Amino acid sequence: MTPTPKSWKPFGEQLEILMERGLQVDDCEAAKSYLQRIGYYRLSGYWYPFRQLERQQGDGGKISDRRSNVFVAGSHFREVVQLYVFDKKLRLLALDALERIEMALRVDIAHLLGKQDIHAHENPNCFHGHFSKQIQRKGYAKGKTWHQVWLERYQQNLHRARREPFVEHYLKKYGQLPIWVAVEVWDFGMMSKLYAGMKPADKGRIAAKYGATDGGTLAEWVRSLNFIRNVSAHHSRLWNINVLERSAPLVDDSYWQTLSNARPFFYFCLIQKLLRNICPNSTWAQRFQALVQEFPATVSGTVSLQDMGMPESWETWELWR
Repeated sequence: MTPTPKSWKPFGEQLEILMERGLQVDDCEAAKSYLQRIGYYRLSGYWYPFRQLERQQGDGGKISDRRSNVFVAGSHFREVVQLYVFDKKLRLLALDALERIEMALRVDIAHLLGKQDIHAHENPNCFHGHFSKQIQRKGYAKGKTWHQVWLERYQQNLHRARREPFVEHYLKKYGQLPIWVAVEVWDFGMMSKLYAGMKPADKGRIAAKYGATDGGTLAEWVRSLNFIRNVSAHHSRLWNINVLERSAPLVDDSYWQTLSNARPFFYFCLIQKLLRNICPNSTWAQRFQALVQEFPATVSGTVSLQDMGMPESWETWELWR
């Protein structure tokens, strides 16, 4: 039987529900304003860890914990907002770094492949056979190669950008874009997939520049960072998200071995590792450290930087100095 959908509620009633469940509100008008500007549902992801855990017995007698609707004693609405603001700044900081990484990789891919063929991105012979020749037997790519699927996405982006002066000029004059121009209409995901489809030797040349052991490892990093980029670009919660596109743990040193590749901090460390190669004089690490100092100190102590995957004394790690 389908449950009855929740009914629409005015902002004042939304706030009353939160207060009835134990969330302390020091300024009702300010709290209502945040609900009006950010939304109950979006903020609910930030007050979720402030909700009490309760034990329940499931089928087969299995015991598990679930979040109740009641808030932990001492939970404040202002702390929820502070956590939201921290996460917003974290997303913007991630996007700032990922833009630099994306631009650098675009140049490397275009420069290497462009030497082979100025239209390499459209030439299946410039890529690994699994990407450019193997026909897929199921899923949305059924009957096509992954390169053909990629080219369809490329043509869609090219069509959307057709009024851009540089696109219009190249198409009118030459009929197609050379790869060093075509990169400008790719998104991060397209770049990630094309790099993954390159021949191992070509991928390896680029990977060596970024401190990755091989091309497959760098392709994995880029795929994970595309996940972080999508979360950030779509204004989703980032600070304690469970990362779904995971890279293999690194064993470079003892610090890397303390990190969980399911938590966001692991990928901020990857970002910093890449930035040290791309922008050695960047202050991004210092700005990240400064932002961490803004993490809200909650009365109830229900949230902490450990939820982000940060080990103690991470600031002493050479990567961040």
